Formats: sequence, structure tokens, C-alpha cells
Amino acid sequence: MSEQSLTTTDNRTGKSYTLPIENGTVRAMDLRQIKTDADDFGLMAYDPALMNTAATKSAITFIDGEKGILEYRGYPVEQLAERCNFLEVAYLILFGEVPNDKQLAAWSYDITHHTFVHENIKTLMQAFRYDAHPMGMFISTVAALSTFYPEANEVNDVENRLVQIKRLIAKVPTIAAYTFRHNRGLRYVYPDNDLSYTGNFLNMMFKMTETKYTANRALERALDVLFILHADHEQNCSTNAMRSIGSAHTDPFSSLAGAAAALYGPLHGGANEMVLRMLKEIGSVKNVPEYVKRVKAGEFRLMGFGHRVYKNYDPRARIIKKAAYDVFEVTGKDPLLDIALELERIALSGPADEVTDHRGVRIEDLRSGGIDHIVHRLYVGECLRRRDLRRGCRR
Repeated sequence: MSEQSLTTTDNRTGKSYTLPIENGTVRAMDLRQIKTDADDFGLMAYDPALMNTAATKSAITFIDGEKGILEYRGYPVEQLAERCNFLEVAYLILFGEVPNDKQLAAWSYDITHHTFVHENIKTLMQAFRYDAHPMGMFISTVAALSTFYPEANEVNDVENRLVQIKRLIAKVPTIAAYTFRHNRGLRYVYPDNDLSYTGNFLNMMFKMTETKYTANRALERALDVLFILHADHEQNCSTNAMRSIGSAHTDPFSSLAGAAAALYGPLHGGANEMVLRMLKEIGSVKNVPEYVKRVKAGEFRLMGFGHRVYKNYDPRARIIKKAAYDVFEVTGKDPLLDIALELERIALSGPADEVTDHRGVRIEDLRSGGIDHIVHRLYVGECLRRRDLRRGCRR
């Protein structure tokens, strides 16, 4: 009998079954043979939040939550954030290797020359109320792209898929910037192909009367770092949503709209917005001790202290913290930062076994990173998250 197997006895019938183990998992369908009688459907696994369910084999991301490790294709995220820009990391994630100069030049050119959107997209976005939520606008607009590129539903065509990937990477910042301008009643700014990926994003958001926008290097670099740190994170809620929708051979634009809708939720990407609301609700540094006391009493949740998969420290938090201070050198410090820092200090100074959340989140779970809540990360509750089977992705 192979050692890579699991033998289990069904106490209902006394029968024993041997299930093969592959990559530390057993196939859920192998449980189907475990029956009480011929009419029994068979045993099923019950995992409502997919907390211990692997749905795919992947060599993209490696996470060791106990040690606070995050890698893309075997490269530590700290190295990528220090040495690469976002387009290099996007290439790495898609193709498995860091691009050489020739590959990067071709890749950057293709992305840059797909940044424009059809003028009808602008008309569509202008139909939203002036105070429409940016995520609602974004989701609707990305879905609408499928009507401009009907060939995108030819998902079995490898070359066609790559074209849609390039379009999405290129046009998502344009749409996001347009939602930003829309909410402020400002005219939409066209992409500038002379700028970098992140520099162009800043241009589309912040250009005013100048003939040529020049991005501040510190802000441009901070955005690159931020995009790199959020490039992939296993099968989180939104990634799982896109895979589920895409499994029906839905076009990538509609699939991404569904993923963005998942990201919108307050237990996923929408937690960033909830953090800002929380800090504004606290209002002042002097109110932080009382607020933490109420959290510990179970009145509400403390938002923004890292990701649940990291039991030590979210490695992205250290990087974001440094980038944040580089940004503050340019923009000035946001008054909410002092509240966030005091919140982090008090929350992490308590005993490790002190319950801070009525759902069982403890201080030790919060040690996975505090300051990143003021910049751009999420606190996750029991939202849907599948695991990946990791294959040979460490270097």
C-alpha cells in the first residue's frame, strides 16, 4: 500500500476506504464512494467558507502565514517591491519569469497603447450621478467593455486571451481614474503614452491646467509598490469569483466585473473604506483608548490590522509603511495617521490572549500588521477564500 494514502473507517457501516493523497490533499470526489447503502448519494465535504479547500494547482503565489512570507513565482515580495515596477511583476505573474529588456519593452508598449477607452465609455460613465460610488461605476464600466470587444468571449483562443489581458491591465487604471474625476466634477483626462504605467494613472487623476503632467517620483514609485503588493494573493474572494464566473467561458471583462463586485464587499477590498470610516468615527487620538475598550467588549470589530493568513506579520505592511512615509514627505501627513498609529500602539500592546473581537479575533492575530490600514489593505472576516495547491514555486 502506498504511503501517500489515507485509510479511514466509516463507523456507520464498519467499512474501510483508502484514499490517495496528492500534494497534501484528498480529492473531494473520492469521498463519494463512502456510502451507507446503494441509494446513498455518498459522503461530501462541508466547508462553507472554503477555509480548508484547495480548488486549483498554482505555481504563482507562495504564502507562509506563520513566518510572514509572501512570494510571487518564487521571488520574495520584498525584492520585487524594491527592484521592479508593476508591469515587470505583472509579466512575471503571467509568464513565470522576470522579463528581459526586450520583453519588457514590448510588454510595456502593448499595455501603454491599450490605455485609451472608446468615447462611448466616457458617455456611459457620465450618465452616473455626480456622487455615485466609484466601485459601482467601475464594476458597470468594466462589464460594458465586453460589448466593445465581442471577440473576447473566444476564451479558448490563447492569443485572443492575451489581447484581452493586455486590454484589462491597460484600461482598468483609465476607468478608475475617470471614476475619481467624475466624483469631483472634473473633466476626464486622456492617457499620456509618454508616461509610465503609474505615472499615467496619476496624470489621469490629478492633471489640471498644465500642458504636460509630470508625476512626482515618490508618488509614482509608491503606486508601483502598492500595485505590486496587491498583484496576487492566492485565491482570495475576488479571485475565486472571477475563476467561478470564467469557468462558464464568460468573457474576461464580465468575469472581472464580478471579481470587482466581490472586492467591493466590506469583508474584502471594501474594508479599506471601512477603515477610513472607523478612523473618522474615532475622530481624535484621545478617543482611541475608549474605542479599543469598546472593541474588546465586543461592541464592534477593529478594522485594518492585516490579513488573517498571516499569524506573525503581513510582509506587505512593512513595505507599505515605508512607502507611506515617502508619500507624506510630499503630500504632508494625513491627520488620520496619528489616530491610526495610536490605535496600532494600543491594540498591539495588550496580552496576546486578550480577545478583541466577539468573533474570536485576538491580539496575536492583529500582529500581522497595523499601519497598512491607513494606506490600502484589508481586514478579512469569514469571506469566501479558497486555497491553492502550490507547485514548485519557491526559489
